[in-house]
Amino acid sequence: MKGFWWKALGVLILLYVFAAGLLTPIKPGIAELKVGNAKAGQTITVQAFGYNTHFAEAANSNRVWLVQGADFVLPAKQINPLNNNTLSLQFDLPPFLPSANKREEFRILLDNPIDGRFISEQIVAITQDSIDAQQGKALWGATKVNDLNDRAGMAFPYLAQLKETIRNLYFHVSLWFAMTILFIAAMVFSIRYLRHFREEDDLKAKVLTTIGLMYGLLGIITGAIWAKNTWGDYWSWDPKQNMTAIALLIYFAYFVLRNAFEDQEKKARLAAVYNIFAFATLIPLTYILPRMAESLHPGAEGNPGLASQDLDSTMRMVFYPAIIGWTLLGLWIGQIYYRAERLKAKLLDDFNESPDNPPITT
Repeated sequence: MKGFWWKALGVLILLYVFAAGLLTPIKPGIAELKVGNAKAGQTITVQAFGYNTHFAEAANSNRVWLVQGADFVLPAKQINPLNNNTLSLQFDLPPFLPSANKREEFRILLDNPIDGRFISEQIVAITQDSIDAQQGKALWGATKVNDLNDRAGMAFPYLAQLKETIRNLYFHVSLWFAMTILFIAAMVFSIRYLRHFREEDDLKAKVLTTIGLMYGLLGIITGAIWAKNTWGDYWSWDPKQNMTAIALLIYFAYFVLRNAFEDQEKKARLAAVYNIFAFATLIPLTYILPRMAESLHPGAEGNPGLASQDLDSTMRMVFYPAIIGWTLLGLWIGQIYYRAERLKAKLLDDFNESPDNPPITT
């Protein structure tokens, strides 16, 4: 890639990623619910502990409901904001639940003009001794939720387990995507070398593999920090962690192989073949096999790690540019490395051609 524009674009994109990724607030959410024994026909008290909420500031504007989907709704009888992050709630539960089950799960929907609408990830489990599903549906379906507020301004979604660490998506995950793109480019140049046997193709493959591996190591480090904050340990021997570590070790062996031979042509041929093999193992190890096993990592058991519940439209505005920015930065670093290697080779050739100097190989 020639020219300066794409380098400037990469830097500008990463500046945007750092600014938006680190300064954009997280949406309000419920960090914890404390509920006593909840039985149909009783009055229950619920304490809701918010995150980035403004319960006290919203004062009498807070509205709260117990909800199950959009059909069954129960408004709170009493709403008492203890502070900006704590609400004390009372609900008069109807004598019957809207089903024939002994136990049903409900969530809490909160709304005020400052925080907008948001729903708890945690559930309130309610049991019943007597069953009358028809009457229960009538009682729970008597109220409708209308005129909900929308929070003003850009904000990232709140996930109770991640909280502020959700911002690591723009570094850990996007670095892995950029790494994969660089490894693809390296494999392409390895294939081109095997077709035309041009030294510059081998050098480009080596350079791109080096930068890709560097990104992989940064991905492992940022992932370990994220794991410590969400799972409790830097390394949990999770299938995703293990497979990605194996994939990077395979790429480390690429450089071991290159250094095992002095003959430049033999080194380049074997390295090109191995680079193709390394990429062929990368995709199954990092993107396929971990999804087939039980894992703490998003994307396990066939669930896509970038589904709508994990990556909303606001986060996509930063995440996709982050992949582009890290990729352009990697190409820029690779270009500098490539020029340095070409200059080094030229200096060695000039040195070896001098009759007064003994030959030196690299």
